[in-house]
Amino acid sequence: MPLGTSPDTAPLAACDPGKNLDDACHDVESKISRTDSKASLLLAFNGAVLAGLASVADKDLPLPAQFAGGAAVLALAASAVLLLLVVRPNLGGRGRVVREGFPCWAQLSEDDLLNAMRQDTRLTRVRSLSIIAVAKFERLARAVDVILAALALLLVAAVLAVAG
Repeated sequence: MPLGTSPDTAPLAACDPGKNLDDACHDVESKISRTDSKASLLLAFNGAVLAGLASVADKDLPLPAQFAGGAAVLALAASAVLLLLVVRPNLGGRGRVVREGFPCWAQLSEDDLLNAMRQDTRLTRVRSLSIIAVAKFERLARAVDVILAALALLLVAAVLAVAG
């Protein structure tokens, strides 16, 4: 490929907006699925760490180690809440708006639903799903940051427990 050219040099007129919208819908749906899978794995990780911490809860540890361990447990609990919010379905209500898809369709009469099925709502779907995906990714990123902080606190607690 010569310098100064890009692989996507097709004129805009040759683009198929319908295909692009379909691709965008599938892409955002797969991103949402990926965040849910990652959140589920991290929830299992949190559970395993908390179970491990419960096994040492009856040990006589120095007070500074107990404080650091307690802070780690609180951080893990906070990350679990964030992860649960990632996998929580957005069905509308309580300030959450759903303008397209099955939560909206469930509220329509049969005639209104048939009318809705005649409309191309892919633009709305891409936008709505993208808003959901961004919120999920933000919560997932925050949860990972909190888990990392919890692991750092656990390391401090372990060092303090060994140092006595």
